[in-house]
Amino acid sequence: MANLESTAAIHSHQSWIGIVQIITAATCWGTLGIFSTYLNQMGFSGWQVTILRIVTAAVIILAMLPTLWPQLIKLRPKQWFGLALQSLIGVLGMSVCYFFAVSYVGAGPAVALLYTAPVFSLLFSKFLLSESITRKSIALAFMAVFGVGLTMLGEQAEVNWGVLLGLAAGMCYSLYGVLGKRAMHDAHPAPLVFFTSVIISACGLLLLPETYHTYEQLMSLPLLTWGYVLGLSLLGTVVPFGLYMKALEKLPASRASVFTIFEPLTAIALAMILLHQALSWIQYLGVTLILLAALLNAVVNGTTTRVPRWLKRRQTV
Repeated sequence: MANLESTAAIHSHQSWIGIVQIITAATCWGTLGIFSTYLNQMGFSGWQVTILRIVTAAVIILAMLPTLWPQLIKLRPKQWFGLALQSLIGVLGMSVCYFFAVSYVGAGPAVALLYTAPVFSLLFSKFLLSESITRKSIALAFMAVFGVGLTMLGEQAEVNWGVLLGLAAGMCYSLYGVLGKRAMHDAHPAPLVFFTSVIISACGLLLLPETYHTYEQLMSLPLLTWGYVLGLSLLGTVVPFGLYMKALEKLPASRASVFTIFEPLTAIALAMILLHQALSWIQYLGVTLILLAALLNAVVNGTTTRVPRWLKRRQTV
């Protein structure tokens, strides 16, 4: 009996640690829009911010190469093709659309629009993976769509472009999980997929002259700008992924996904405090509906932007 109580206490303690790690990771992800806005103010475009995030993150995660090398050399050409597709759409495509959306509509609305990804994930899973869609999922999808409509009310055409780019970011990010599952068939760990998705996009960017021009521009700016870049790539990309993977060792992915709601809440709060970005009440209502749909979707289906569906399936096996 004493052993059972001790085991339960340890499990409860581990769960709380996992929750703290999840919330910390979500908070880190929520800073992406803030750092990208600061870089926009330093003269970088959304495309250049994407370059700085992905290439710098790739340099940092090269430290994972010795550990993942035995698994990398076992990948088949078909899997490499699937991972490349996932990387170019789910990482590069999402980053470009998201950072341009931030520059148009601000960090808060942009991350809320990113959270339409679960809706797109349901649709793509239906057509690409032949997974079923429940009535509850359809109802939540309509809630999110209605929320998106409210965020567009009373705004100018330029902002509408931002809304469309935010939706495109959500669409691209939903494909990160769907294409990952299609490529890997539940056979490989998430660190491997994260590593390849960042490295492949970085390698593609290194082929472009704009990448080198971007870093030349960075070299001519104050040292604080490097802090923004490290915040974008390390604090906003690598660190939260590591925390999230550690948390999933202590919590079921379906439970962990609920706490990722702290990502948009952090982005919205920081945008209001640091950037003085405010929305109309009707837009806040739209953002609330989108986030509520994402939260309920996490509870009902265990699906959010940050946990690929294939990873959740592996945890239930």
